[in-house]
Amino acid sequence: MARVIAIDGPSGAGKSSVSRQVGSRLGFLHVDSGALYRIMTWQCLENGVDTSSEDAVAAFAGKVKIECVPEDGRIKYLVRGEEPGNRIRTPDINAHASQVATVKAVRDRVTAILRSLAAFGDLVVEGRDITTAVFPDTPARFYLTASAEVRAARRQKEEVEKGIARQSAEAVKASLLARDRIDSTRKYAPLVKADGVMEIDSSELSLDQVVEAVLAALPSAWC
Repeated sequence: MARVIAIDGPSGAGKSSVSRQVGSRLGFLHVDSGALYRIMTWQCLENGVDTSSEDAVAAFAGKVKIECVPEDGRIKYLVRGEEPGNRIRTPDINAHASQVATVKAVRDRVTAILRSLAAFGDLVVEGRDITTAVFPDTPARFYLTASAEVRAARRQKEEVEKGIARQSAEAVKASLLARDRIDSTRKYAPLVKADGVMEIDSSELSLDQVVEAVLAALPSAWC
């Protein structure tokens, strides 16, 4: 039975960096669930699907073909044989992704994909409903958070490094807060801190400190 480390939290809380480091330390495959929602959003926009129409998005959700491949310590996603890369990391995708992710058919499709990945081995999975809806029974569940200011600064730095920055710090913060509201209030699988989940506020912690906190809280037999 594959072991799963589930890490939830809002945008910019450090989920990706922490998950990659934890996966590298333990030899677990890193799984970015958010990329799947971004791929669904990207494909909706590429195919002229109205992302404000739940019915249209639901009808299209089953048509998106995504291949999952374990490679270099992570699960790589391919669409028509190639990785989407930064095409799914733009402000335009950010603006539509939360709306697409509210659609039950999309969440059901992504949840099924994520659960199937356990066939590849041990996983560290990051997202917004991993501890509550996707892998609620794993003994290793974490909720990462940070202040809105810290999260916005991290996201803007990430966009600058990827060469896709087109927003001010205040605009990035407003976008994050808007996404927080959508994610935490959506009807299906909202972003919440589940009972029994270890919360880590990374606002004033280094990446190494957060990684060590996660590792220290894992079942002893896993490390």
